[in-house]
Amino acid sequence: MAQPSPHTLRGAETNFYAEAAEQQFDVTMFGQQVHIIATPVQYTWNYGDGTVFGPQPSMGGPLPQDRWGEKTRTSHAYGATGDFQVVLTTSFQGTYSVNAGPALPIPGQGQFSAPPQTISVWRSLTRNYADDCNANPQGQGCPGGQR
Repeated sequence: MAQPSPHTLRGAETNFYAEAAEQQFDVTMFGQQVHIIATPVQYTWNYGDGTVFGPQPSMGGPLPQDRWGEKTRTSHAYGATGDFQVVLTTSFQGTYSVNAGPALPIPGQGQFSAPPQTISVWRSLTRNYADDCNANPQGQGCPGGQR
């Protein structure tokens, strides 16, 4: 997830965060009942502009809208405009049990990438104008005025 999305501004912090949870699976293998638990443990963001953050343990989290643009542990500020494909890869550690026996660790980690999310990075311009559009409707920056 990204805030703001699907558009953000060049140079502003865009907050990225994951929504990952423990997964449980029951399968039959060789006539045995196997219960698998996969727990997310690390997250890696590829921001699409050559910047990669992670692997690291924080999935981040959403911000209230009035705080969008603040730097967070998982945020990123783009230096250029354009469309970027952001990919989150989540690493899971697991355990398994056979026929309701004790949970045993699964060696290593499994990594799963979410589908790419497109972020459009725009630029913004800020200008100060001396004219009041009510007093001078033809002033620069006023509707119908000079642009």
